[in-house]
Formats: sequence, C-alpha cells, structure tokens
Amino acid sequence: MNTELLVGIGVIVFLFLVFGIRIVRPTRRGLVERLGKYHAFAQPGFHWIIPVIDCMYQVNVTEQMIDAEPQEIITNDNLNAMVDAQVYFKIKCDEDCVKNSQYNVNDVTLQIVNLARTTLRNIIGTLTLKSANSERGKINDELLKVLVKETTKWGIDIVRAELKEIDPPKDVQETMNKIVKAENEKIAAVDFATAAETVADGKKRAAIKEAEGIRQARILQAGGEAEAIKLVNEAADRYFIGNAQLLKKLETVQHSLEDNAKIVIPANTELVNVIGELAGVLPLKK
Repeated sequence: MNTELLVGIGVIVFLFLVFGIRIVRPTRRGLVERLGKYHAFAQPGFHWIIPVIDCMYQVNVTEQMIDAEPQEIITNDNLNAMVDAQVYFKIKCDEDCVKNSQYNVNDVTLQIVNLARTTLRNIIGTLTLKSANSERGKINDELLKVLVKETTKWGIDIVRAELKEIDPPKDVQETMNKIVKAENEKIAAVDFATAAETVADGKKRAAIKEAEGIRQARILQAGGEAEAIKLVNEAADRYFIGNAQLLKKLETVQHSLEDNAKIVIPANTELVNVIGELAGVLPLKK
C-alpha cells in the first residue's frame, strides 16, 4: 500500500513538473502572470512556472505586416475611390515595451488597422483623385507620421506604411485613360513636328554650306586662273618682249597638243624653231 502511494505521489510530482515547463523561442518574449498579476519577464530559453498558479503569455517580436483592408473613400473632388494600405510593425524586445503591447492596448493589430483606416480617410479626403495617385509618397509619409505618434505608448515600432492601391470607379478610370492617351498623342505629335523641323533645318544648313563651298571653290578657281594669267603676262613681258605674235602661236600649239590634235606645220617656220629650242632639239634638215 505504501508503495502504491509513493508511486502515485511520484506520478503527480512528475506531471506537476512537466506541466510547468515552458520553452520561449528566440522570436518571442514571455510575460509570466501569477494569480492574475504580472510576475516576471521571460527571455528566450527554458522556463518553469507553477502550473495553475502561473500563466505565461508569449509575444511575437518579429516584424509583422497587416492589411488595412480596402475601404471606399470620397476624395475632395467628390469621387469614390477604393483605398487599401499595408502597415509593417514590430513589438520592441525590452520588457516595458512587451508589457505595454499587452497591457496598454487591447489588440495591437486591430488597433493599428482601425487607426490606419481612419488616418487614410482624413488624408485622402482632402485630396483630389488625381493628386492622390500622384502623391503616394506624401500620403505614405503622412500616414507613417500619424501612426508613429499615436502608438508611442503601445510598445511597438511602426517600420513603414504603404498605399497598396487607389482604384477610382470604372467609368472614371476609363475617362482618365482617355485623357492620358490624348495627352500622350499630343506629346508624340509635338515631338514628331519638332523632329521634322530639325531635319528640315539640317537640310537647309547643309544646302547653305554646299552653296558656300561651291562659291569658295569658284572664287579660288578664278583666283588661280587670274594668278596664272598674271604669271604668263609677266613671263611674256620678261622673255618675249616684242614677240607677242610668237607667244600667241605657242599658246595655239599648247591647246592643240592638249586635245591630241594633229597640225601640219612647215618645217622652216619660226614656230618650229622655237618649239625645238624649248624642247632642247633642233629641226631636222632636209
């Protein structure tokens, strides 16, 4: 009888010890309450609590994302838009912050969702639909600022807040798409006209440069011919004084030889003698 009693007591003690074992993971922190009051803070690792008397609540301290859920918001230009946002937050790891996340707010995730939805209505309600779509970064910053300010006593850190979507009504979206398409076509037409004008201007400048080149070439050619005439006149004045008629004959022979023309010249003429002297040969005697 005593043996059975000891075995029974041993089993009860064993179960008592087993039921009191708690393991806290690195991603969590524990709050131990004794008889309904806060008793101790549990870091990651092995812990033992008194069954029935103690109770441990484990809190996730990693970064979490919650969806603010789509809601219909009336913009400043009286248009309905479906707005959705996401909020990223984490509970801070120290004891006070973990306690505040559990004791200063009823449900931290639900409170963040409601606060984000209310803040979005206040912000987007002052903007037109077009400005709300173009100023997403500004809305994100304003939403984050309000969330950080209002959750200072909750023991959490708001990492970032991002607009997920701003969807206008279907008919408004179609109208906006048509406006954007028209603006893009206008820009394309202006770009095409500018390109065509640039091409025409380039052709004009090229034609002007080509004409200027031809003009300069003709001026240089005329100058060269004038210089050549000047040199010929100087040579004639120097070496053929009194022999203008003979110079004219030489010019005639030059032009004839350039055209490969055959001209019969009497052998005893003065022109033959002059050509022979210039070439370094004498006319043949009969």
